[in-house]
Amino acid sequence: MKREIIRVEPLCTYLENWKAPTSTVTRSGDTVYVCGFPPFDPDTGKLIEAPIERQTELVLEQMKLCLETAGSSLEERAQVHRVLHLRREIRSGQRDLRPLLSQGPSRPDLCLCSGMAGTF
Repeated sequence: MKREIIRVEPLCTYLENWKAPTSTVTRSGDTVYVCGFPPFDPDTGKLIEAPIERQTELVLEQMKLCLETAGSSLEERAQVHRVLHLRREIRSGQRDLRPLLSQGPSRPDLCLCSGMAGTF
């Protein structure tokens, strides 16, 4: 099956500034894959230091932009995986993701903890 790389601005530029070797969005047949993004400040393109709730909002807004650019939407998603970097984020992360993804087929409550400390 042929893959199509979809460029999503300004996110592609933000990732290029970090020298991140990734494709923002890839379509393969009827399936759209969105890469994992850190929370970019929409005004500056820099990584934002904010509470986990705000970071989650930003990442979901970025994901929405990617899916809509590819002709899909958050409501049509199949899965959402979220990686939390600090153990203290787990409870907060589980609480704030549910209302943001209440529409659609998948449950948004899968959280992974990488055990890393610090920022991106």
